[in-house]
Amino acid sequence: MRRATRLMSCLPLLLLAACATSQPWVELGGERFRVEIADEYDERARGLMFRDRLEADAGMLFVHEQEQPLAYWMRNTRIPLDILYFDAQRRLVSVSQASPCSLGSRCPPYPSAGPALYVLELNAGTARRLGVKRGDVIRFSPDIPEIGKP
Repeated sequence: MRRATRLMSCLPLLLLAACATSQPWVELGGERFRVEIADEYDERARGLMFRDRLEADAGMLFVHEQEQPLAYWMRNTRIPLDILYFDAQRRLVSVSQASPCSLGSRCPPYPSAGPALYVLELNAGTARRLGVKRGDVIRFSPDIPEIGKP
């Protein structure tokens, strides 16, 4: 009885610790990726610029204000990336393989094949390795916002 009481008294602390260390994640193709969230204009504009590496189990999720055709570019991005576009139902719209670009405003755009609300950037080759295809659904951790901010 004393042991159970002690365990129950520690439970709130354990739950609090678990919440404090959680990081947003997405699941795609049977794998989970830790993600940084870019849900405000300035965060979306900066993205993964000027970074030299991205962990294999990590990425960046861009959350837009509305579903619409989107185009991303690799200006000042040093890491080759897969750019995955998802619609409001979290279905994969299209994937682009993007190379680093140091040409400033002359970097080519990578447009979505249709309206998208979410964009996931992962290390280049990840989409192919996972075998994802148009219509595949991405899952989000509960702390990821549904809609981005201006």
